[in-house]
Amino acid sequence: MLADTPLTTVIPASDIERAKRFYGDTLGLKLIEDREEVVFFESGGTRFDLYPTPSGGRAAHTLAGWTVDDLDAEMAELRGRGVTFEEYDQPGLKTVNGVIESAGLRGAWFKDSEGNILSLVQDLR
Repeated sequence: MLADTPLTTVIPASDIERAKRFYGDTLGLKLIEDREEVVFFESGGTRFDLYPTPSGGRAAHTLAGWTVDDLDAEMAELRGRGVTFEEYDQPGLKTVNGVIESAGLRGAWFKDSEGNILSLVQDLR
């Protein structure tokens, strides 16, 4: 049943053309299909969907993320492509240069072109 089926992330976009450029050009992900009502990208062999909606970018939480081997290298590459990492300073969550270290993990967050929050995580174990 579901345990044997890949989970697909579905990300809202208030401007689908702008979002396609961000995911394709800025993040370097592969566009695999472009339909009027949905756009499919691939990352690491997993498909995810972008769909047009006026409510894109309104979620105040992380919508999707990548587990990476070298957080610093990924952040440097993305910064070179114009991505800005978020800084947080609140109880239980304080970043330094965009990075939090906690419970054997290092993580960072950034927003896509629509304001959706995305993350990078490196497991230090």
